[in-house]
Amino acid sequence: MAFAPQAVRRRFAGLVRRGRIPGLRTVKTTLAAMLSFAVADSIGTSDAPVLAPLTALLVIQVTMYDTVRQSLQRIASVLAGVLVAVGVAAVVGLSWWSLGAVVAISLVLGRLLLLGPQLLEMPISAMLVLAVGGDQDVADSRVYETLIGAAVGVLVDVMIAPPLYLQPAEDAVREVAERIATFSRDLAAGLRLRWSRDDADRWLTMARTLGQDVHRADRVLARAEDSARLNPRAAELRRLQPRLRSTLTGLELCQLSLRELCRALLDRTYFVPREEEATAYGEDLRAALADFLESAADAVDSVGEIAAAAGTAGERRLVEAHLAELKRRRDELSTLLMVDPHTDPAAWQQHGALLTAVDRVRVEIESAARDPDWTWRPPPLAEQQRRALRRFLQNRRRGRRHGNTPDPT
Repeated sequence: MAFAPQAVRRRFAGLVRRGRIPGLRTVKTTLAAMLSFAVADSIGTSDAPVLAPLTALLVIQVTMYDTVRQSLQRIASVLAGVLVAVGVAAVVGLSWWSLGAVVAISLVLGRLLLLGPQLLEMPISAMLVLAVGGDQDVADSRVYETLIGAAVGVLVDVMIAPPLYLQPAEDAVREVAERIATFSRDLAAGLRLRWSRDDADRWLTMARTLGQDVHRADRVLARAEDSARLNPRAAELRRLQPRLRSTLTGLELCQLSLRELCRALLDRTYFVPREEEATAYGEDLRAALADFLESAADAVDSVGEIAAAAGTAGERRLVEAHLAELKRRRDELSTLLMVDPHTDPAAWQQHGALLTAVDRVRVEIESAARDPDWTWRPPPLAEQQRRALRRFLQNRRRGRRHGNTPDPT
């Protein structure tokens, strides 16, 4: 097991490179739990104020924004659940049907309040308070301990280095560029060797899998954007986010265009008789397409190098040189794809689809390299709730016009 220390060191180095400090969340969560218990115990909210550290454990998240959001959701969930239970207990007390009514009311209100992961805390709080007949001391202690745990969790997250996931976002965008460039070079090499229906199927399948890398990078960049909310160190990410987002959008569209290109290759290969599949595209045409794809790979690589910033003057000139070469290769390919529509209408249509995909690849690479012309600010904390409220009110107005009321759940 001599390799174990090396494996641990590699894992640690990878985490640090990606902007993560190993054990940071564990330390913050443990500290928040201890402090919240100490504060609640000193105030005397209850004999064993374990709800305060429990709340701190649940609200500490990987980003400052998520911690604040979870804290607000949990406070709203507990407070609403206690109010529902106190109201029901004052009228009917605990029974099987009152318990069911409390749970149903809590779940409906929780969905309207967009409590998210803290949704179930609302009926739980309501049931616990209802079980003691709406006792005021139990209700107060539950609310106070929740407030203490949430406040301590947010305070600890503010005081101990809120993570900013900029480096993982930069790495993810570069990795997408590398994957697209590698795929383009591999497809070019395949076109130079041979062509068949099996090859067409395989390359189209591989082009589709590139979408998984794009979606993964989009999630990483979204997490970085969330980490900038309420983060005092977010200035650099706000500056670089437009470049990262515009580059990733261009690469995503480039991946879709490569998929269309592979689909156009497949359509022509399956259109001709089986015995002609190897010659569906002539050697000269396949070589020209391979040249274009290799130029596209070079251009995508250069775009990936300037993904995090505008790049140096030399890097920008390199990108422009690759784009100029890409356009030249496209023009050469278009000459070979010209077919008389009266002589071979099917080939004219299929070659046209291929050339359209080629043009889209070139255009999307250019868009990925273009400097963004906008600035970015993290959306307000309650933006999601406001959008949901607007949708709810719009649905209600629409329901009244049609003579019915939509289910709020």
